[in-house]
Amino acid sequence: MTDLINVTRLDSGLTIVTERMERVETVSLGAYVAAGTCNETAQENGVSHFLEHMAFKGTGTRTAAGIAEEIENVGGHINAYTAREHTAYYVKLLKENLDLGADIIGDILTHSSLAPEELERERGVILQEIGQANDTPDDIVFDHFQETAFPDQPMGRPTLGTEAGIQTMSRATLVNYMNTHYTAGNTIIAAAGNLEHARVVDLVQQHFRDLPTGIVPPQPPVRYVGGEFTQERELDQAHIVLGFPSMPYGDPDYYPALLLSTLLGGGMSSRLFQEIREKRGLVYSVYSFNAPFRQGGLFGIYAGTGETQVADLIPVTLDELTKVRHTVTMAELARARAQLKSSLLMSLESTGSRCEQLARQLQIFDRLIPTAETVRRVDAVTIEDVQRVATRIFSGRPTLTSLGPVRHLPSLDSITGALAA
Repeated sequence: MTDLINVTRLDSGLTIVTERMERVETVSLGAYVAAGTCNETAQENGVSHFLEHMAFKGTGTRTAAGIAEEIENVGGHINAYTAREHTAYYVKLLKENLDLGADIIGDILTHSSLAPEELERERGVILQEIGQANDTPDDIVFDHFQETAFPDQPMGRPTLGTEAGIQTMSRATLVNYMNTHYTAGNTIIAAAGNLEHARVVDLVQQHFRDLPTGIVPPQPPVRYVGGEFTQERELDQAHIVLGFPSMPYGDPDYYPALLLSTLLGGGMSSRLFQEIREKRGLVYSVYSFNAPFRQGGLFGIYAGTGETQVADLIPVTLDELTKVRHTVTMAELARARAQLKSSLLMSLESTGSRCEQLARQLQIFDRLIPTAETVRRVDAVTIEDVQRVATRIFSGRPTLTSLGPVRHLPSLDSITGALAA
């Protein structure tokens, strides 16, 4: 690690990590809270996302309009997102406006008013967001996939929450959750760009000093179950996700799983795209993904296809899953390595991406991982590693979710049987 990257841990437990990027004229700064959907009880489902919305709706000294105007007056950008294991609040500005960015992010994290009238307004916005997701089949199918893979546990619940839960969620629920999880020890402040570490530390000490301290409850255990969810809907396309249990961050097979996903369905040259779309014309869209978590993970394949192609799609897909367990070429592996490494190196050119990488590495691994180490690990993956991991993943109990005209979709039992043959 070079001296361009620095980490400071304050006595409060708050961690500050920065990377100086001298050739840019901008800075990004974000607060990354290790709390998301996985930390919610059933009664709290959706509270992380609700809080993310409410953070921009005013503080003790700023109105919602004032927050937006202050950032945009200097040409900056502010946003946030909620994930299953963390929530992020971030700004990107010209380097001379770093002070303002730290001030506003610190203010919305420590002094959000959560005004009742704003809460009611935003409740309506979130209900519209849930409705929009339900009307977007290639989006909502993934919520069903997650819930089927991890039923009756936080990992399987929707990040947006449910209509019933959001309609009745109280201000007290938001306040209690924020006080419990938005603590100094559970938060990392990351900044990247044309900056000085010491200056960032000073700004954080000034603007985040009111973050509470305390012990955050541990994340509940994650238990993959798997199964089948099917919903017949009058749609032009059938939306299908077939998935399997995968490995968590830090597992020795983490990098082989990434390469497996890339060569199987990671681009236009991938096996699934070439065989299913290009050669057979069975789908408009097909891709694979590997989603690791702190506990466990998911490997999945999404396909959007027509009603008459559904019956042919699954056998061809299963055939590719069987083949990759036994045959991987050096050319495929080299291409997958190149795709992964180029994606990593290109992301290093973005101050915002770099902030997120630094924060998430510290949250997940409690250390920063040099780029050279990641490249070395990708290069070390062999054909045998990919085949072994394919066998490991595709031997697990499948999860099958589908929406649309899917009456010709093979059953989960037939899929399980075909993979075991």
